[in-house]
Amino acid sequence: MNVSGNGHRDRVRNLTLKVWRQDGPHTAGRFEEHHVDEISEDASFLELLDVLNERLIAEGKDAITFEHDCREGICGSCALMINGQAHGPQRGTATCQLHMRKFPDGAEIVVEPWRAAAFPIIKDLMCDRQVLDRIIESGGFITAPTGSAPDANLIAVPKEASDRAMDAAQCIGCGACVASCKNASAALFTAAKVSHLALLPQGQPEKLTRVRAMVDTMDAEGFGACSNEGECEATCPKGISIAGIARMNRQYTQAVLSGAGEKKTAASGD
Repeated sequence: MNVSGNGHRDRVRNLTLKVWRQDGPHTAGRFEEHHVDEISEDASFLELLDVLNERLIAEGKDAITFEHDCREGICGSCALMINGQAHGPQRGTATCQLHMRKFPDGAEIVVEPWRAAAFPIIKDLMCDRQVLDRIIESGGFITAPTGSAPDANLIAVPKEASDRAMDAAQCIGCGACVASCKNASAALFTAAKVSHLALLPQGQPEKLTRVRAMVDTMDAEGFGACSNEGECEATCPKGISIAGIARMNRQYTQAVLSGAGEKKTAASGD
């Protein structure tokens, strides 16, 4: 072990990576083994992949495809299964915020993409999550005209409602909830996008039509039913509560019973 002057390890050594490689959604995939002699314990997991890719490119081999953008735990792009856990072993952390100090020397690390029928693999560790955008497009907005931007304190919002709405709005749409659910359910994601609007006064007028549209879209896109085991909450990098799923289900039942958001068919006759 390489130890710095303050008594702490500063390098992680002798890592074995088993990385999923797949050329496209309709081709067979395989695990490919790579060895990394050492890396700074302060490096992020994505930096580990960068180092490995630099070596592969220098050797004239194909780099490992993985998705990333902000590297600040905001965008949700860094969607990886690490040793069978969405985003890796540290709770409340996206892959880009996971540092190599979390792994011991000599660790064997298995890296895979999200595994869900609704998330087809594009290449290697990168999968297509556009389906989440379609759920938002179906109702994750407010259509009431509001004119120019109002003063922040013009509409009184109870603090409890404001806090819960802010908690739900933290969802970054990474899809970890889908990947960790045995039924590949998108219930936590959809509930977060429903709740952060429905909990605020501005979102109340369209609350029922919104939840009807978004849940119906979720169901039509091939996601499974909620397994009610809480794996989604445990692996969510923002710690979003499954209480939102119960809230969404209540609102959806109310929407169905009231006929809100029901698709109208053209009347027959003349």
